[in-house]
Amino acid sequence: MTGLNRELFAIKLYEMEQQYGKLLSRLRICGQADRDGLCNALRKAKEEYEETSLFLKRTAEGSRSPAVAGLAEVQWEYTRKAESLLKEQVERHFFTESCFPDEDKAEAASLYAEYALDFATLSMQYAMITALTAMDLQVCLDNTKEDVPHEKE
Repeated sequence: MTGLNRELFAIKLYEMEQQYGKLLSRLRICGQADRDGLCNALRKAKEEYEETSLFLKRTAEGSRSPAVAGLAEVQWEYTRKAESLLKEQVERHFFTESCFPDEDKAEAASLYAEYALDFATLSMQYAMITALTAMDLQVCLDNTKEDVPHEKE
């Protein structure tokens, strides 16, 4: 495997580790925060999410690979649908005939958050599979190049 690919994966893994650390820290801190603290943390998280989304969208649009562009479109479609579900439909689909619609809303949001965390775990596992596949393909290519005799000039 080329050094460039190893460095790229190392950088991406480091970025993921940093984001995971930030997620854990924020959830722990916000678990003890008051309403203002939660609102500030939520605003900041939404801003970071929008910045990252815009960056990834532009990166995918500029990709030379049609496969990457196709994958990006599927991921954006999922993101749009998930956001719509959270904002508009979770309450309706989860709502019970209780006297506490705010409790239903909070519980629906909690269940959605739990699913989002589970899906993030699944996404990380899929990212590992794609990274290992890329590494394997690169190693096979490197081995093939070593097996081909070089022409003497």
